[in-house]
Amino acid sequence: MDLFQLETFLAVAEEGGFSRAAKRLYRTQPAVSQIVRKLEVEIGESLFDRSSREGVLTDAGLVLQGYAKKLLNMREEARGAIEELRHLYHGKLTIAANEFTCLYLLPLLDEFRRRYPQVKVAVQRSLASHVVEELLSHSAEFGVLTFRPNDEAVRSIAVYQDDIAFVLPPDHPLAKRGEIGIKELGAESFVAHNVPSPSRAKVIETFARKKVPLHMDVELPSIDAIKRFVATNKGVALLPAICVEQDVAKGYLASVKVRELCFERKLRIVFRNNANLSHAGRAFLNVAESFAKQKAGRYIFKPER
Repeated sequence: MDLFQLETFLAVAEEGGFSRAAKRLYRTQPAVSQIVRKLEVEIGESLFDRSSREGVLTDAGLVLQGYAKKLLNMREEARGAIEELRHLYHGKLTIAANEFTCLYLLPLLDEFRRRYPQVKVAVQRSLASHVVEELLSHSAEFGVLTFRPNDEAVRSIAVYQDDIAFVLPPDHPLAKRGEIGIKELGAESFVAHNVPSPSRAKVIETFARKKVPLHMDVELPSIDAIKRFVATNKGVALLPAICVEQDVAKGYLASVKVRELCFERKLRIVFRNNANLSHAGRAFLNVAESFAKQKAGRYIFKPER
């Protein structure tokens, strides 16, 4: 039983005969009769009283008529829903990101929501090390990472240029300095994020290579907690610049350049290679590209693979 058979059956029932149904469907009467007969064979019941020329339905035909109308109505509803998705009247965008990369997403998602207010956006918190896994398991359509995934199944687009900021309390003796060397940090007590990352490894390697002690006396689970700890004179920290820009501007924290720790970090939108992106997903990339052209500066849009 398929929808075309049901459509033909309904045409006969509504037109009151096979010949009128054939004209409506632009088919021959024998073709219409054959389709209905095949449907009757599949069901195992006669659908029309063949003794009547008016296409009178049998009891089985009356039962099927109700279901056939529902199924064909659902087909039209499905077509309409897909059309609405195509025009972004509905849809869902799912992005896997960690606490830090969410900060990049906020202005971009604000612009996306402004353009497509009826598309639902879900940002699910995820460790950077798990993002690729979530993409490949289809748990998320996009992810945001600070490193380029070493996986041929994933594509990446660089969308933001960030760096590492050395932050300290505003009244710290080093706070008024424009630039310092890494050797001046040997006696400082660092507050660190307790999640391993390529940036953390790079910082540790640099301190070791320069033979400077790195005292990570406190490790905390969130960037917000680290900033609060530093602001209350409990230590200093190395954090993504995007995370502290507003705090520095408002005077809650101070930031000083460290010559040996000028690491550029790129944020990347990542997604499955050869993925059939949703309409909302394609619109999201278009917004990211136009947003980069509009904002410039740290915002970029450079496909990498």
